[in-house]
Amino acid sequence: MADAMPLAPSHSPSPSPPPSLLLSNDAADTRRHLSLETSMAPKELKVERLKTPTTPSTRRPSLQARNSMNGPLYMQTSNNKVLIRRVKRKGDGTVKNLTRWLLDNQIGLSFNLIALIFLTHLFIPKARPHTLKFFVLSYKSSQSGAYAIGGDDYYFISFCIVLFTGLRAGLMEHVFAPLVKQWGLKKRKDITRFSEQAWLLVYYSVFWPFGVYLYCNSPSFMNLRELWTGWPDREVTGLVKAYFLGQWAFWLQQVLVIHIEERRKDHWQMLTHHFITIALMAASYYYHHTRVGILILVLMDIVDIFLPLAKCLKYLGFSTMCDIMFGMFMASWFLARHVFFNLVCWSLWKDAIHIMPIGCFYGNNATLKGPFPIPDGWRHWVEPFRNPQGALCFSQPVVYGFLYTLLGLQAITIFWFFMIVRVAIRVLRGGSADDPRSDDEVESDEAEYEYEEAQPLEEEVGVESIDLKGWERRAGVKRAASSSAVNLPGHSDRKELLGRIGCEKQVD
Repeated sequence: MADAMPLAPSHSPSPSPPPSLLLSNDAADTRRHLSLETSMAPKELKVERLKTPTTPSTRRPSLQARNSMNGPLYMQTSNNKVLIRRVKRKGDGTVKNLTRWLLDNQIGLSFNLIALIFLTHLFIPKARPHTLKFFVLSYKSSQSGAYAIGGDDYYFISFCIVLFTGLRAGLMEHVFAPLVKQWGLKKRKDITRFSEQAWLLVYYSVFWPFGVYLYCNSPSFMNLRELWTGWPDREVTGLVKAYFLGQWAFWLQQVLVIHIEERRKDHWQMLTHHFITIALMAASYYYHHTRVGILILVLMDIVDIFLPLAKCLKYLGFSTMCDIMFGMFMASWFLARHVFFNLVCWSLWKDAIHIMPIGCFYGNNATLKGPFPIPDGWRHWVEPFRNPQGALCFSQPVVYGFLYTLLGLQAITIFWFFMIVRVAIRVLRGGSADDPRSDDEVESDEAEYEYEEAQPLEEEVGVESIDLKGWERRAGVKRAASSSAVNLPGHSDRKELLGRIGCEKQVD
């Protein structure tokens, strides 16, 4: 066997050194990247490995350090010493991973589920009485052509929730995000925020005119006292039912959405607002107060057209138009949510108790009987939710229940209005109309991960335990043509490389 080369190649001139004495470029790279501290022991050398610190404190690398990341797992300094190791996503767990998977696949899951319902309806005739409830309104009266209410309405609500989820994710990912990228928006956070606001703008641009049309064609148009006449009417038109159930499904889906989006500073106020809205919609639907329910939704939804539009203009860089739209948003908020809304509350307190009959009614529209005295206890108050043809009662406690819930909603909107006023003052002082509820999301994806500091540890290992070929594959080391031609008979590639970096080992 030829003598092993020393760790550093000789600088003495040689006209034609033998091939076995050539120190290849890949061997030099091997020395440089492995950071090996070798000794002249025949079978042992010192290797630096990662050692996880015993202290519980962790540190996330700076943005500058993150740019030098060598692959997805490790971070290196200029001298190629491993200092930082990425451990896992923050808050990782079984439930978190499952939730992330569902979010990443919500488009496919939503539309596959819808396709499954339609295919089942098409090819399994026996299932049609059940599958039809998902996309057709239930309880249509053959006599009046109107619709009653009942438990089968939840099929339609579930279908709308799945449909809204798929539409939202599909439009955000395949329409709004590519479109805004073409307009020059680059930051991931801004693209996501723009897509979220664009979806809200599309939704309210459809449902607000829908609600205005229903309100303009109702007896209560421009007459608050008519909100309480004609009660109880246990049937509604098909348009009213579709509008009400669609809005109900949207607000149920919004509870999921605020947990999908990055959490804002007013997360709990927003969640409370959604729960109050859902409770009011359920109560007004089952207690057959759809007239006032439609009016409240119209007053609330007009604001949610101007706000998403203002935010979209801000992300696109139209600051002046954004400020103008913010002014319109502020004016509509004050008029709709603090003037007209309170007029409805006043009418509920002043007019409802004098116009609506006090007592309990039983039966559907064709067999309606009443009013009867209100029974003792509390079961009759939940009877409309359990039995659509059971007891339907009205008295002063019902007025209090609706009024206090509406005032609770008003308290939340007052809190938000003060935040809006702060933004308006900032705009008047020369600032921009930024959303004060914006989250504190970190722009880099690396913020989602936890890091720990790693210290080098010298450990004695045997030569046979080092897998240099495996390291070459992982590090992407390629041999030069001049060195790849060197092949000592009876030597494996691994032993040849060990010999070239200065590890002496006799080969039989």
